Amino acid sequence: MSDELLEAPVRPEAETASPPMPEAGETSLIPAISKGTAVSALAVATAACGGGGGSGGGGSTAGGAPPTGGGTPPPVAVVTPQTDDEASRFLLQASLSASTAEISALRSDGFEPWLDSQMNRSNDQTARQFFADRGYDQVTTERYYFNSTIGDNMLWAQLLQGGSSVRKRAALAMSEFFVVSLNSINNTWRALAIGEYWDILNRNAFGNFRNLLEEVTLNPSMGIFLNTLGNRKADPNSGRVPDENFGREIMQLFTIGLFELNNDGTVRTSGGEPIETYTNEDVTGISKVFTGYDYDYTGIGLTPDAQGGGFNIPDPDYTRQPMTADPSKWRFPRNESFHSDAEKAFLGVTIAPNTGAEESLRIALDTLFNHPNVGPFFGKQMIQRLVTSNPSPAYVDRVAAVFNDNGNGTRGDLRAVFKAILLDDEALSNTNITNANFGKLREPMLRYAQWARTFGAQSVSGNYEVSNTSDTVNRIGQSPLRSPSVFNFFRPGYVPAGSQAAERNLLAPEFQLVNETSVAGYVNQMERVIDGSVFWSRDIQPQYTDELAIADDSTALLDRLDLLLTAGQLSDNTRSLILPVLDEITVTATSDDETKLSRIHLAILLIMASNDYLIQK
Repeated sequence: MSDELLEAPVRPEAETASPPMPEAGETSLIPAISKGTAVSALAVATAACGGGGGSGGGGSTAGGAPPTGGGTPPPVAVVTPQTDDEASRFLLQASLSASTAEISALRSDGFEPWLDSQMNRSNDQTARQFFADRGYDQVTTERYYFNSTIGDNMLWAQLLQGGSSVRKRAALAMSEFFVVSLNSINNTWRALAIGEYWDILNRNAFGNFRNLLEEVTLNPSMGIFLNTLGNRKADPNSGRVPDENFGREIMQLFTIGLFELNNDGTVRTSGGEPIETYTNEDVTGISKVFTGYDYDYTGIGLTPDAQGGGFNIPDPDYTRQPMTADPSKWRFPRNESFHSDAEKAFLGVTIAPNTGAEESLRIALDTLFNHPNVGPFFGKQMIQRLVTSNPSPAYVDRVAAVFNDNGNGTRGDLRAVFKAILLDDEALSNTNITNANFGKLREPMLRYAQWARTFGAQSVSGNYEVSNTSDTVNRIGQSPLRSPSVFNFFRPGYVPAGSQAAERNLLAPEFQLVNETSVAGYVNQMERVIDGSVFWSRDIQPQYTDELAIADDSTALLDRLDLLLTAGQLSDNTRSLILPVLDEITVTATSDDETKLSRIHLAILLIMASNDYLIQK
């Protein structure tokens, strides 16, 4: 057996340009497929973020929350949802789905106590446990060490089932900020590598931003994705210079952004022009910090390839352990360090020559973490992921202020930040249900996860055999941690050309996923997802137990689905379109389950294809 080790190649430089934009123009109405009944159900591109409205409740603020002041409600006054619709609306912002039990618990506990209890929960099953329970971390003839699909299975298992859904929702939102894509992780044990990255996001979801930033920076998946792994100091003899990819993106995408911001997220200007946060010289300077890193092979053993390939497979923990700049911990210990010993100057900070890797990293991350842009830059994007694409400057300011100081002198407290986002008056206010400038397009992966959780879907195999769902024709058009580039699935400042959003000067980030193919593909795929017949989702079978009990009453069925899927926000017009179609299917209390299910499937499809559902308010 050869001593050769099968280890990860370093990927080519990640993309540094925006992903392709959807074609300009507005998408036409797409009729929902409803077993022969044509009902206009989908006009996502023309709706922008102005769809919705209807019967979702009234009043100026939810549960008697104070109409002014913003921020987290005072701890002396427990604010509770006054209706089931209000409770469901909060659940759909804070977690991955709503149920009657969760609605009841939230109404009993109140917004903040319920949220605290959920944030206190750790992930019910880590990615590491998922792989270990199935033997996916073992060297066998199945060669799981080459398999990326089991990474998709794990991610869907995380989203489709289990508790700690508030933690998972926050982690998913942050996966679209600190982007790493399984598409580009090409090392041995690549699925387990992305699993560790997901576990990092979960562990740190309600911890401190500074700690998370360091774990993300040193994670091998990030090292592969943005070229820190194997990045070497300059060599004047060969002309080699440090790779600048991660140095650029940690500033542009992960911390401070391109332009200086006021605390409310608005751009600072000088002479009418935006003020840039960094220069090319800053990129060159900070990139020297991220040199000399490689896998840490401390304690890592080797196992011969199970199919006799003539090489050895390292234990999977080499993909989990933080990267190291200590050459004694590499696979082949060297006397030479590849960390730059040159002066490192960036963002007004200078690291003296011959400063070691660990201290250089500390100074660099502290500098970025303490930059005044981080609170509004990060806070606004988390608001966009959870609540609305167009938060007011005052909303951003309140959240950024909590990032800057959680009230106890701590900066970067993510628990406090996510509470500030979810408990803000702007998020809770019922008046925003009819505000045409409020809301966001639900991402396809969130729609699929909500469907599975709402209707008790279970994995037949127990392995959650759902693979990459990125295809827009034969899948749902998005797959978790499968972004096409470091710029995520969509940019936070995206505006669809020629849309109502553009006319109103509104942002609509998720609409970068929308085109004629993705709109039709979503409806076609969801029709068969809902009835459990589509091949790629066949392992995930729904229960519909509660719906079967009331299927003979079309109004009661629609009311229940309206509450759980749209928080009572189906408009009277949408209801008037759906109800007659449901009544075309004759269902009585004594009808067989097949007949009842035909009405249930149709009702779910028509709701999930409607503007009132697609635009989350």
